Amino acid sequence: MHPVIKILKTMKTKISWLVAMIFILSSFRSMPNRTIMGKVTSQEDGSALSGVNVLLKGTTTGTATDGQGNYLITTLDQGGVLVFSFIGFQTKEVKVGSKNRIDISLETDAKQLSEVTNTLEDKKYYKPLSRDHGAPKSMGQGAYAVRKDITNQPSPSRAYEAEEQFNTEEYQGISENIFHDAAHSPLSTFSIDVDAASYSNIRRFIQGGQRPPQDAVRIEEMVNYFIYDYPQPQGEDPFSINTEISSAPWNEKHKLVLIGLQGKKIPTENLPPSNLVFLIDVSGSMSDPNKLPLLKSSFKLLVQQLREQDHVAIVVYAGAAGLVLPSTSGAEKKKIIDALDHLEAGGSTAGGAGIKLAYQTAKENFNKQGNNRVILATDGDFNIGESSNGAMERLIEEKRQDGVFLTVMGFGMGNYKDSKMEALADKGNGNYLYIDSILEAQKALVNEFGGTLFTIAKDVKLQIEFNPAKVQAYRLIGYENRMLKSEDFNNDKKDAGELGSGHTVTALYEIIPVGVESKFYKVDELKYQTSKIDPKTAKTNELMTVKFRYKKPDGDVSKLIVHPMADNNTALEKTSDNFRWAASVASFGMLLRQSEYLNSFSEDGILKLALGAKGEDKNGYRTEFISLVKTDRLVASNK
Repeated sequence: MHPVIKILKTMKTKISWLVAMIFILSSFRSMPNRTIMGKVTSQEDGSALSGVNVLLKGTTTGTATDGQGNYLITTLDQGGVLVFSFIGFQTKEVKVGSKNRIDISLETDAKQLSEVTNTLEDKKYYKPLSRDHGAPKSMGQGAYAVRKDITNQPSPSRAYEAEEQFNTEEYQGISENIFHDAAHSPLSTFSIDVDAASYSNIRRFIQGGQRPPQDAVRIEEMVNYFIYDYPQPQGEDPFSINTEISSAPWNEKHKLVLIGLQGKKIPTENLPPSNLVFLIDVSGSMSDPNKLPLLKSSFKLLVQQLREQDHVAIVVYAGAAGLVLPSTSGAEKKKIIDALDHLEAGGSTAGGAGIKLAYQTAKENFNKQGNNRVILATDGDFNIGESSNGAMERLIEEKRQDGVFLTVMGFGMGNYKDSKMEALADKGNGNYLYIDSILEAQKALVNEFGGTLFTIAKDVKLQIEFNPAKVQAYRLIGYENRMLKSEDFNNDKKDAGELGSGHTVTALYEIIPVGVESKFYKVDELKYQTSKIDPKTAKTNELMTVKFRYKKPDGDVSKLIVHPMADNNTALEKTSDNFRWAASVASFGMLLRQSEYLNSFSEDGILKLALGAKGEDKNGYRTEFISLVKTDRLVASNK
C-alpha cells in the first residue's frame, strides 16, 4: 500500500473515532437530570440520621441529610450508584435504577464507633450529655455536638458538648387580637403576609418532641403555608378576590369570614429575567449540618431553575463581607454550584456589611425590565457591625428605595433569630422562609419558584368596614404584626406586603353577630354619646365591605378595589374545602397559642375538620399537617 494512502486511512480512522467520541459525550451531556429524594434512618432503632453524606459515585455531586434524615440529590437519567456514609455506620451503596425515591437504613459499625468514642474521650474536649441534662429539646433524638477540628461529622454513639448549651432563639412578642366594637371601631386595616416561616419552624419543634414557644406561632403564616383552590384572576388586576362565610367551628354562635386572594400565575418561561444576589452567612454559627450544608443544597435547587437570561452573584459575610462570585448567567450552572461548594463556615457575623455589599452588587447589575432581588440566607445571629434590630431595619428600608426586593431564608436552631429575620423581610419589600429540610427547600424554591421570587403586586393592603347593624364585634385571626392604622390605607408612602406569582393569601375574621351574647365580648353603654346607625344598613344583607389597595411592582401610586360581602347563611358542612381547611389550620394555631377564643375546641375537632377538607393534596402538604396535629397530641399527652 502506498505510504500516502496508508496515512490518509489512519487519519480517517482517527477522525471517525473522534467524531464518535464527541457524539457520545454530547449525548451524555444532553441527558436530562432527575431528582432523587429519600430518608436515611438507623437500622438499630429506626431514628432519622442527620448529616449523612450522600454521593453520586464517580462524581463530585453530593449532599447531606437534614435534621429529619431527608435528602435530595440530582442524578443523570441513566441512573448511577448512590453512596451513603456516616461515621459510626457501615457505608452503603445503592443502585438508582428507575426509582425516584430511595429510603435506606444504615447498620451500626461497632469497630468504627468504638474508635471515634475513644478518640473523643482521650482528647477530653467533651463531656457526655447525661440523661438528666439531655440534648437540647429542639434538636430531638440523636443530637450531637462535635468539634470540627476532630471530625467533620457527629459521633452517633454518644452526645458530647464543649460547654453547656443554651437556647438563645428569639421571637417577637405577640398579643393575640381581641374583639372590637363594630359600632365605634368599624374599620380593620392590615397588610397582607405571604410568609410561611412560622409553619415550618413550629413543625421543627413538634417533630422534635416539644411544643413551640407561643410567640413562634403566627397563625396567618400557618394558614398561608398552604395553597388554596381559588380561581385565577380574569380582569386586569393581578389577583382574584374570594370571600366565604359560615359559622365558626369552635363557636357555633359566632361567624367565620374567609377573604382569599389568588395571584396570577405566570409560566416560568414568561417570567422576566432575574438579577439575583445570594447573600450567605458563613460565620462560625453556620457550621451545623442543618445550616450551611443544608443552605448550599437548597441554593443548588434554585440554581437548577435558572435560565440563561437570569444572573446570580454571591456575597458572603463572616468577620467581613466579600464578593465570591460576580454576576453570572444562569446558563453557567456548574460555575455557580462550584462557588457554593467552596463555601466554609468560620468567624464572626458582620451582617450589616454583607447587606450593604449585596445591595450594592444588585444595584450595579440592575435590570430595569427584570426582577432584582437579594436572597439573604442566615440563622439571623448578627453580632458585628449593625446588629441591632433598629439599625438593620433602617438599613433595609434605605436600600429598598433602589427597587431591589428581599427574600430572607432562615436556617438552624438553638441560636435562631426569628424576630430579626421577620423584621428584615417586612421592611425590605420581601418574604420570609424557614428551611428545616431539603424538602422544604424543594417546596419554596422549586414547586413555588415564581411565588417566592417574582413579585406581581406590592404594598397590598386590606381595609374592612363592618356593618354595625349586622356585626356586633369582630376580630382578625393572626396578622398581629401586620396591623395598620386606618389612615395608613390611603397613604401610598406606607409600606405593606408583596404578592408573588401564583401566591395565595388568606385572612380570617371571627364575628359576633348583633343580638348574640358572648362571654368574649361585653362593653357597657356609653354615658355621654350614642352611636347612630343608618337605618338602611339594617335592610341589606351586606355584612361588610372589603377594600384593597395595591401597586404594580415598579409603581408608586396604588389602585383601589372595593368588594362588598353578604351573609348567605351557608352551613359549615356546605362550605368549600378552602374554608374548612383554613379554619382547621387556624384552630390548630390557636391551640398552640393556648387561645381563650378556641372555646374548648379539641384536637379531635381539628382533625375531623382537616380530614374532611384535605382535597386532592398533590404534594402531600395537607397530609403532613394532619400527621403534625396527631404528633402534637402525643407531645402534649407526655408533658
